[in-house]
Amino acid sequence: MNTPDSNVWNGLFWVIQLFVSINAVAKSFLQESQGRMLYYYSITSPANFVLAKLLFHSILMLVMSLLSLLLFVLLLGNPLHKAGSFIGLVLLGGWSFSLLFTFLAAIAAKAQQNAAIMAVLGFPIIIPQVILLMKLSKAVFAPLLTISMSTVLLLIALDVLVILLAVILFPFLWKD
Repeated sequence: MNTPDSNVWNGLFWVIQLFVSINAVAKSFLQESQGRMLYYYSITSPANFVLAKLLFHSILMLVMSLLSLLLFVLLLGNPLHKAGSFIGLVLLGGWSFSLLFTFLAAIAAKAQQNAAIMAVLGFPIIIPQVILLMKLSKAVFAPLLTISMSTVLLLIALDVLVILLAVILFPFLWKD
């Protein structure tokens, strides 16, 4: 198989990142038993618990993102013109995916362990993030394009919004 076109490489990379995030991060709340959740309820506050989960999943997804980038470059070639910028976008994108899917997994876990609700809730939210990431990373493949700082700030603002929503809304799920 030949090296794919840069647009195909970019699209494949972000779709794979999406599935890596779902498999690595999203199942955490769904695999917790009632007894373990009761134990967590007795030793910590809901805000601390959700922030700890967000932090752990962020670190996990950052490692998984870098590993996937390494595998992509080894297996499909390196069409990147600005590798440093792309690594930064990969880390930002992995962080975004981990935050969003951790929060959605918490909601889905309280809905009778239904993983399908995560896809239903996540699809309208994750599509704008994937579009923003693909738009940003398109500039990495072309030597003359520059990365729009306003788009990066918009992506960071979405991440901060997810963190705030998790801290505000998770205590209501915690009581159930």
